[in-house]
Amino acid sequence: MRVLKVVAEGLTTSFRRPHFMHGIQPSFRMPPPATIYGHLCSALGEVIPPEGIAFAYHFTSRAGFDDIEHTHMLAISTGKLPGTNYPKVLEGGVNPFKRALLFQPRLTLYLNRPEWIDAFRSPRYTVVLGRSQDLFTYTSIEVIEVHQAEHAYFEHTLLPYEMAVQVGEGITELLPRYLDYERKRTPTFARYLLLENRVQSTTFWSLDSKEQTLFWIDPTSAQDNGSHLGLMFHTFVGEQHETISLA
Repeated sequence: MRVLKVVAEGLTTSFRRPHFMHGIQPSFRMPPPATIYGHLCSALGEVIPPEGIAFAYHFTSRAGFDDIEHTHMLAISTGKLPGTNYPKVLEGGVNPFKRALLFQPRLTLYLNRPEWIDAFRSPRYTVVLGRSQDLFTYTSIEVIEVHQAEHAYFEHTLLPYEMAVQVGEGITELLPRYLDYERKRTPTFARYLLLENRVQSTTFWSLDSKEQTLFWIDPTSAQDNGSHLGLMFHTFVGEQHETISLA
């Protein structure tokens, strides 16, 4: 299968957990699928139909730390300043809060859309990942052939939630999967397995010893015990990973 392989690097990033609103803003340790979808739309310059798009990624960061941000809270009156259309400000305040950041993030993104290579070579909007101020740059853009193999290793990636019982590593997370812009950014969520440590497929538990599984691999990746980096492709819509709508 021919895929587009894009490497993006930045100084900092943060993937806000949407259900924390005050006092602290923790970050997901890896970009949610909804963040990847927004990144694609930014590169192409339009809101693209999510159907048929599949992606896999490898994401790392050197460290995590907390920063202090603040919001300005204003109480606005219903009246106008004399001679203007500006509202009267009754009072204001500054609310500081902690924001978790990831230092020196690096994303290797695989897409089943090799025809988008020119869009990533000349993205329509500023390249960011996470917050609007988290600037990124593309350090490598190429089309490669990925293959299927009996063995692979997985690390720093998202796996399907149901693989948690097979892998025996990582943590399960409920992540934003897709924001429907035609329905006022209505979100859908899905469960995933966030895997950071390297795991060989030969150590996966199998409920059926006769089952033969093939894995997509990146043949340009480093080898470990004869195995290449495994790629688990995900989608933004459709029945997958027990999608949950919370809105």
